[in-house]
Amino acid sequence: MRSIWTGAIGFGLVNIPIKMYSATETSTLDLDMLDKKDHSNIHFMRVNEKTGKEVKWENIVKGYKLPNDKYVVLTDKDFESASAKKTRSIDITNFVKEEEIESMYYETPYYLEPDKSGVRAYALLREALMKTGKVGIATFVMRNKETLAVLRANEKVIVLNRIRFEEEIRNPEELALPPKTAVKAAELKMAVTLINQLSEKFDIKKYKDTYTSDLLKVIKAKAKGIKTKEPNLKVVHSKSKDIMAQLKESLTGTLTKHKKAS
Repeated sequence: MRSIWTGAIGFGLVNIPIKMYSATETSTLDLDMLDKKDHSNIHFMRVNEKTGKEVKWENIVKGYKLPNDKYVVLTDKDFESASAKKTRSIDITNFVKEEEIESMYYETPYYLEPDKSGVRAYALLREALMKTGKVGIATFVMRNKETLAVLRANEKVIVLNRIRFEEEIRNPEELALPPKTAVKAAELKMAVTLINQLSEKFDIKKYKDTYTSDLLKVIKAKAKGIKTKEPNLKVVHSKSKDIMAQLKESLTGTLTKHKKAS
């Protein structure tokens, strides 16, 4: 793996030099964009809006537009000087229980690997996080952007998860949502029973990206000249008066499925 960020974890007065690596990789197929007429590859160019000519990446700079339509051009040193410490340090500000953080705040996970000089301190932080069951809340700058993060540990590695700031979460008050009074007690009891019936210990190995494998089958069939069937994309809407009957049928089907499995 190739590191994407180098710096240090700030843990009180302890500094732990680390390298950051992406913890995930895409499982989707690599599809190219083509011209419908002759299947030529489509390329995107960075074009100067005045000259219409392509601009090489090394000649592109970033700028902030002022009210008078003029730009203040920024260099890499400008970004670093804005907060020199945050560009090279993941500062843990406090520790919280992981379950206190709503899932909608989570973004991208990364692995943190210690440099040789930080191995002992890294191991200490990892074991302390596991023993307390807490996660560290930290801030740092990545790609010229202030980043809020959660540091959690398992038996092997400290994982950094980027999380969103509160102002980045939209207010659901704008949505047309049903009130609690819309739920009937008998239906709620049946729904809870169904949830309990379908509850089990989470095992990530059970879940596979079946869409990608199915899409690959379609591609292979088309390559052989085999026509694929038109899919039925109609969405079935449940009528509110049928909810109780549907819940009962779901429970019956679940019980039957469990009996066959056993």
